Amino acid sequence: MKTKFLTLTVLTLLLFACQTESDDVFIEESALKEIPVKAPIYVDLGNTVQSISVNTIENDLLKSTETRKVALYMAEYLSTGDTDEMGNIVYFMNVGNKQLGADFVPGVALDGSDDVSYYVDDNRPTVAMDVSISNAAIDRGMATWEGVNCSELGMTELPFDGRPTGGVAAILGFEGSTLDYVSDVVHAGWMPGLFFDIIAPPDGSTFILGVTFTFIFVDGGGVPTDIDNNGKNDVAWREIYYNDVFPWGDGNEFAYDVETVALHEAGHGLSQGHFGKAFRTVKNWKLHFSPRAVMNAGYSGIQTSIGKTDNAGHCSNWAQWPKK
Repeated sequence: MKTKFLTLTVLTLLLFACQTESDDVFIEESALKEIPVKAPIYVDLGNTVQSISVNTIENDLLKSTETRKVALYMAEYLSTGDTDEMGNIVYFMNVGNKQLGADFVPGVALDGSDDVSYYVDDNRPTVAMDVSISNAAIDRGMATWEGVNCSELGMTELPFDGRPTGGVAAILGFEGSTLDYVSDVVHAGWMPGLFFDIIAPPDGSTFILGVTFTFIFVDGGGVPTDIDNNGKNDVAWREIYYNDVFPWGDGNEFAYDVETVALHEAGHGLSQGHFGKAFRTVKNWKLHFSPRAVMNAGYSGIQTSIGKTDNAGHCSNWAQWPKK
């Protein structure tokens, strides 16, 4: 009887130690150290409120031109996972002690449509690969979110036409566009390290892989609007940038995977935040998440499919769109 009990105990321990990465946390013999969540970063860029001209379209006909005010509100970034610096939030606007979320609002999109549009800027390619390869990876990431069954985003890619993009780049002193609307989500390309040092001073370039900026609508006094009274600031558009300091690849486990990072940043572009606790194996420094998901705050390897928690977060934002 004792022999059977001992055998079962050893078998149970072996099974417990051999869980896969698909489980919440990969359990090893060595201890796990939880990585604490850091407080948001606040960066004062001064007044970023700007007026933009918007074409009002009805039945495919240009009806009128109106002026709307927008401002840079926040950024959410993904970290490499090689350090204890997990992805974080950067606020650029002081709206009081209580920071609100931000979401798109039906009926007030700057292109006059409730369909989600995106644009990939070929003017800022990575040095690591041909632009056609990186663009295809970004397209796959966008298509993955479009394919979630609970939502009908009407996602549309606007063809590259050579126009300059990058309102944030221009605000931070880099080559970019004037602050014009291009699409709901703009993949604005790869930037040098200094760009990311400004976002998370002094050394953001050493751990930020990608970042998504949110522009919101503001009223005449620069106060964020909440047209649909849902307790969230109204999103005008979002811009995504990638860090060209790092090696990038397409399905290459020895480089940072473009599709994986684009899928994560597109999740921010579609109003999802970070979630999941991060742990470090003390023995071998390996990073784990509970649960492991696309919207984890750190990069933990190639991850190009939507899991349960990612799906739930997406559906909470978009299942009723545009009937919010």
